[in-house]
This record gives sequence, structure tokens and C-alpha cells, in this order.
Amino acid sequence: MPTSIATAVLTGIAMGIVFGFALEKSRVFEPGMIVGQMQLRNFIMLKVFLTAVATGAVVLAALNGFGFVKLQPKAALYAADVVGGLLLGAGITLAGACPGTTLAQVGAGYRDAWFTLVGGLCGALVFSYAQPWLDKVLIGTGPKLIFTDLVGVPYWTGALVLSAVLVIALVGVERAQSWRSELGKNVDGDFGPVR
Repeated sequence: MPTSIATAVLTGIAMGIVFGFALEKSRVFEPGMIVGQMQLRNFIMLKVFLTAVATGAVVLAALNGFGFVKLQPKAALYAADVVGGLLLGAGITLAGACPGTTLAQVGAGYRDAWFTLVGGLCGALVFSYAQPWLDKVLIGTGPKLIFTDLVGVPYWTGALVLSAVLVIALVGVERAQSWRSELGKNVDGDFGPVR
């Protein structure tokens, strides 16, 4: 079923509005919230992202099952994923922002976010020029895997099981530390000085 460009753009805008609303309401874009997650002092960011993964898996399974989208797996590059994840995590911790929250921080008036935005754009530009060399020397190629292929079940079954496991984990994390206790007095995840 071919999708028109207008439909794709409108779908993207609608998804962006939902994402932006959830991001703002959860306060996950706040630098104190992001650094607090990296320091394992609060877990709102983890809860929001695990909720997004669980919801996304079910929605993708439904869209794929009804033939609206086709799964497009990425190559499994374990070494590159680990090194890239560590570098990204270090950058997120130092900046108090991640690629998905930088524009929200700019919109909320955080002046430091402009430096993060410019740095991210420069990094993306450098990577785009370096990628052919990195592919040959460091990254390489790997098999394209869908997690359900590893266990031999249909994607929708794996997505439902993954979502159920994530919901159970989310309930456990919420019971251990309620989101209400994690917001801080200024509703920005700021718990005061680190001890």
C-alpha cells in the first residue's frame, strides 16, 4: 500500500506533537532530570523511555501485521553499538541533554542548549564525512536481525511479550520509587547538591 508524501508528512507531524507533549509533560527534557537519571538518582527518564519502547513495539507490530509498514532491520554491529552507546551516554551526562531533548531545551529557554545543538550538528556533519572510512576500518558490517528471529516467533508475538515484560518492570520500578518523589521541589528533577 503506497503512502503519499502528504500522508507521511502529516503522520510525522502528528507523531511529533504527541512526542513533544509527552516529553514536556514528563519533564524528561530538563537537564537536572537527565543528569539525575545518569547518576541513578531518579528514574523518570527510564520509565518514559521504557513506556515508549513498549508502546512502540505494539504499534509497530499492529502496523506491520495490517501491512501498513514493513520491518526494516538494521545491521547488528555489537562493538560499534557498545562504543557508540558509551560515547553518547558520556555526552548526554556532560551536556545534560540528549539529541531528542535539545530542541525542547532551546524552546524552553535554556541558553546552554544552543551549544549542545551546535555541537550535535557539527558532530553529525563530521560523522557523515567520516562514515565511509569508519565503515571500512572500525564499524564493518553485520547480520540484519529482528529480535524475534533469534527465538523463532512472529514479530507480533515477540512485541507483545516484550511489552508485557516492560510493563512488569515499569510497575516494579514505580513501586520502588514513585515519580511523584522524583520530580524535586522545582519540578525539574533538581534534588539540590550532589552528596
